Amino acid sequence: MTFWSEPLGQLGTKDPKRNYRFQVIFNGFNDEVIWYAKTITKPSLQIGETEHKYLGHTFYYPGVATWTTVTMTLVDPVSPAAAAQMNALIRASGYRIPGGTTAADLETMSKAKAAAALGGVQIIQMDAGGLPLETWTLINPFITELKFGDLDYSDDALAELSMTMRYDYATCEIGTSADGARVDLFGASATTPPAAKSFYKNTDN
Repeated sequence: MTFWSEPLGQLGTKDPKRNYRFQVIFNGFNDEVIWYAKTITKPSLQIGETEHKYLGHTFYYPGVATWTTVTMTLVDPVSPAAAAQMNALIRASGYRIPGGTTAADLETMSKAKAAAALGGVQIIQMDAGGLPLETWTLINPFITELKFGDLDYSDDALAELSMTMRYDYATCEIGTSADGARVDLFGASATTPPAAKSFYKNTDN
């Protein structure tokens, strides 16, 4: 049955997913929940295409898959200071302000250091009971852009920062509170692909 036609008081009735029920975790911050995260984009996958022409016809074939960047907006609560934390992430990635000539001064950024600074980034979408419906994990994420916000005498809103992250790929685990996850994606008679070859994961298996 559709969620709008089911009795809401009936045992087992589930609400549809809501945009405000989410958490963001940086494993590099000792698995700390980034409670001052305001918005975040979920991972997106773009699949290229290649065309082949024959006579008056054009045929298309799927090409290379590319995961697009994820952008997060954070409120700066002072304690902890989000600006200081973001600076520390860039510093841990190997960035140095130019000036010295020692080996430490000449350090540069690397993917290994940048990915280790963040650790795995998890985006958890929850149900009304706080149980995970979707858990997205960014693999080898690193920061590609930091914006420390704008100031305005006429604006009394909370100060915000934004960061953009690049990653190699993402995994998605569907929680046990989500019904029919495998059936919906692959069909009842479809063969489940090996977990190592699929970005899709199901915690029921």
